[in-house]
Amino acid sequence: MATTTTTTPNAAQDTLALVGRILIAYLFIPAGIGKLMGFAGTVGYINSVGLPLPEVGAAIAILVELVLGIALLVGFKTRWTAIAMAIFTVAAALFFHKYWAVPDAMKMMQQINFNKNIAIAGGLLAFAAFGPGRFSIDKR
Repeated sequence: MATTTTTTPNAAQDTLALVGRILIAYLFIPAGIGKLMGFAGTVGYINSVGLPLPEVGAAIAILVELVLGIALLVGFKTRWTAIAMAIFTVAAALFFHKYWAVPDAMKMMQQINFNKNIAIAGGLLAFAAFGPGRFSIDKR
């Protein structure tokens, strides 16, 4: 028979959760600002991979990277934010880092970027599972 124990996070765990949120936000927020400032280029890039409605895709990318990136940073609605960001990140890996379908000269870099996106999604899912820590708006 399995037993479960519940422990209260300590200050070190809360600090690590905060640092983790800062580091992930460090990736997303500047990317969102770059997409916002270079909207036409973002639309062109999305269009270049053949996705429909590139303007809508660019707006979604900005929303996820900038708005949800800030929400993750401050720990607001962290679990739902992290799930949405994880889904977006896996989708970005699948649509923009198709290492299996590029010339050999590009394969390694695209595979690295694909794998990084998958790893980032894993980190986001950990926030969905365990919450943002006490140093957050959610305080969990």
